[in-house]
Amino acid sequence: MLLAQSLVDQLEDQGFHVDEADRGEDALELCDLYEYQVMILDLGLPDMRGDEVLQNLRTKNEQLPVLVLSGQADVEARLSCLHAGADDYLVKPFNKDKLVARLHALVRRANGHANNVLQFGDVALDLTARDVRVGENRVDLTAKEYQMLELLCLRKGSVVSKESFLDHLYGGLDEPEMKIIDVFICKLRKKIEQAGARAPFIETVWGLGYRVDIPTQKCSA
Repeated sequence: MLLAQSLVDQLEDQGFHVDEADRGEDALELCDLYEYQVMILDLGLPDMRGDEVLQNLRTKNEQLPVLVLSGQADVEARLSCLHAGADDYLVKPFNKDKLVARLHALVRRANGHANNVLQFGDVALDLTARDVRVGENRVDLTAKEYQMLELLCLRKGSVVSKESFLDHLYGGLDEPEMKIIDVFICKLRKKIEQAGARAPFIETVWGLGYRVDIPTQKCSA
């Protein structure tokens, strides 16, 4: 419990929104309810073995990246988890910065990005530094504005619904009315335009949500 709470505090300090579950069954129920970017799975659970959680998760969700935390350093334990569906394996005790870097890498790769800096025309988002720039101009965003823009950019052109934004920002806790998403998007657009974006960046898909407008590359004759 102390390790879990310490880990939650550290990740939230790094800008992550974290939901904690002490039991495997509770974690699986949360994954049914909400759309997560990544799961951290500690094998020391009171109700289920870690491989059972992985197997249950993979029958419902093949895409969610899973990073396993374990006190077992032997190769057999690592291979067993990877074969069961884990994407990465970290031995306790671990370095916090290494954990954060691996989480960013898992989320990035799961969304089809090779680099930590996501570039869309003249707009660049640095996942590690949590920094957004239009050309050389830095865009000053609040924590929630950044989280929304990060989700949009990670999905690289796919529509993000307002429900997904609320899950991402609040995780089902004290969620405001859905119209708050429109307010955040309006502020995001204004800040990006004021920083010098040469074209509209966030597109409204009526009745569905929002997506980033990815510039099309012209084919040379």
